[in-house]
Amino acid sequence: MADLQLRRYQEEVVERAVKGENIIIWLPTGGGKTRAAVYVAKRHLETTPRAKVVVLVNKVHLVAQHFTKEFDPALGRQYKLVQVSGDCEEKDFFSAVLEESDLVICTAQILENALANPDEDRHAELSDITLLIIDECHHTHKEEVYNKIMRRYLGRKLRGEHKLPQILGLTASPGTGGAKTLEKAVEHVLEICANLDSAIVSAEVHAPELAAKVPRPCTRFDIVERRPEDPFGDHLTSTMLEIHEYLFLASPSLKLREIGTQDYEADVVLLEESGVRQGKRLLAQCALHLRQYNNALFINDTLRMVDAYKSLSDFYRTKEDTAIDRTDHFLIELFRKNQVKLRKLSNDVRYENPKMAQLQTTLLDQFGEGKSSRGILFSKTRLSTSCLLDWVSSNPALQKANIKAAILTGAGSGNNYMSQNQQKDTIQNFRNGTLNLLISTSVAEEGLDIPECNLVVRYGLLTNEIAQQQATGRARASNSVYSVVAQQGSREVRREITNKYLEKLTAQAIAIVKEMPHREFRKKITEIQKESMMCLSLAERQLQEKKSINSAANINILCRNCFTPVATGSDIQLIDNTHYVNVNPDFETYYKAGGQIHLPKTFEDWEPGRTIHCANGKCNKQWGYEMKYKKVALLANISIKSFALDTPAGRTTVKKWKSVPFTVKDFNFTEYYEERFGDSLY
Repeated sequence: MADLQLRRYQEEVVERAVKGENIIIWLPTGGGKTRAAVYVAKRHLETTPRAKVVVLVNKVHLVAQHFTKEFDPALGRQYKLVQVSGDCEEKDFFSAVLEESDLVICTAQILENALANPDEDRHAELSDITLLIIDECHHTHKEEVYNKIMRRYLGRKLRGEHKLPQILGLTASPGTGGAKTLEKAVEHVLEICANLDSAIVSAEVHAPELAAKVPRPCTRFDIVERRPEDPFGDHLTSTMLEIHEYLFLASPSLKLREIGTQDYEADVVLLEESGVRQGKRLLAQCALHLRQYNNALFINDTLRMVDAYKSLSDFYRTKEDTAIDRTDHFLIELFRKNQVKLRKLSNDVRYENPKMAQLQTTLLDQFGEGKSSRGILFSKTRLSTSCLLDWVSSNPALQKANIKAAILTGAGSGNNYMSQNQQKDTIQNFRNGTLNLLISTSVAEEGLDIPECNLVVRYGLLTNEIAQQQATGRARASNSVYSVVAQQGSREVRREITNKYLEKLTAQAIAIVKEMPHREFRKKITEIQKESMMCLSLAERQLQEKKSINSAANINILCRNCFTPVATGSDIQLIDNTHYVNVNPDFETYYKAGGQIHLPKTFEDWEPGRTIHCANGKCNKQWGYEMKYKKVALLANISIKSFALDTPAGRTTVKKWKSVPFTVKDFNFTEYYEERFGDSLY
């Protein structure tokens, strides 16, 4: 790869970037965007004095992938390249790494942390960078970390600063941003261009070569009829209606939409929040249980009945010893009363989900004796991938077809998450043929260096046109198939058809933007940039005003399950802009410890301890976990989703700590030590 030869369509799309312009390269998945970026980086390093290139990715596993597969083979002999991600020590000395390197590949959060760090030794500036390459740049919007970085860029640009990096964005689809009309789609594309301060380019002269290089798979709708009888689902519904009756005795005016729908789920989420704010456990707890039943209906519609039953029985297994009041007893006893019948129905093969039978047929069309196939089965959740793997592994017909499957999900901690090494091993096994079917969440849609597949199946998914195009691009082998397994007339079918329309709408919008006269284009995106920065400034001001209204000491923090007051806002402090901890030693009296937390990686300044749970009676609500900071300070790292807040304006709930209506103080280890142990080190 040393000579780095490009195809003609790649030469076409990099032409303006090589001249130093800010550009978004729009090429389909498999079109070689990353190779084009390597070429631009190489030319930039060769021609720019004191060049400094940073490549940003939005997923950790892409750091090593881009380094190993693309940039290091082409540039490693001539230049110093470094890869930095959250699990390596270099992240804490990013500014020094940047200064000593020619090209750095890192997750966007690593760069954002360095830009925000007030410590002079660990602070980085955008002016230190001469070329900033942003992979999957369609994520540069709203509060995504890419956009936070680019807002810093735009703020400096609008203030008249000139020492800023050249921008090179890469995307397979900027999408329409939810727009359904051409006018709104054009506005969305212009907004992406404004956020990246870049023009968008694609292959035009050499488009036929690109089409030949990246052929489209055969799209197929594998449709099934509605299940003729569903006594298991009917029994779930009748149980939910019993809970409705119990609810309506307390709130006769309550209205909930159709059971088994996303609208219903939205209603019960709001009902739980309302119950907490009003201090009415009956509303909050019934809503939580109804959501579990509704989720079981979703699983029953997509997977096996036994999977739906297991999800519900697992939930109630955690509730058996945590009944606080009459509502808890009613809900637990109601499940127990119906449990035997539900278990029996879930094992009755006469009423099994017909989608599973169709999925089996779809897989067997491509796999079998004498067939060298490789496929990806996309599903919505980590739970569904686990259920599907269990089904594939225990299905005699699929095993006879020599299907060797494994799960691929996002990295993280907890059940059904994968470590980065597990992800890496799974992809490597898929690449070398040890595995031939990945059962994956959306993590495999973008960016991953996955071999050409001859089958991509979408199963139980409702996603936008960007995700659909990314998934389609995984079916790159000749005569490959892109299959949608769904029920006749379902939302999944309607959404896939809509996404096809939106894909064409995106292309039309991009064509209009590309045809704009340069002066008009620059004027429009400058207007968007100014308006965006003014809105950001106003939002930050309003947030600060909201936080300044309340003193942290006047905010009471309550267990979200039993409503017991356990802390005040002044007990909460923020460590490393990441961990919200309770520093009050008396907090230990309000919780009991559970099992040890195990994370797939280690950290420099802290290590996890045990889970913590509400100690009030039988509540046992999980709040978070203990963490040992700098090997000596034992603190409670708590999740705001487990609590309610009593404020002078009334009780409220928030989804993120950043939304709390008071200012959280930064943690100071020296102050903590002196307050806790009563003496000074000085």
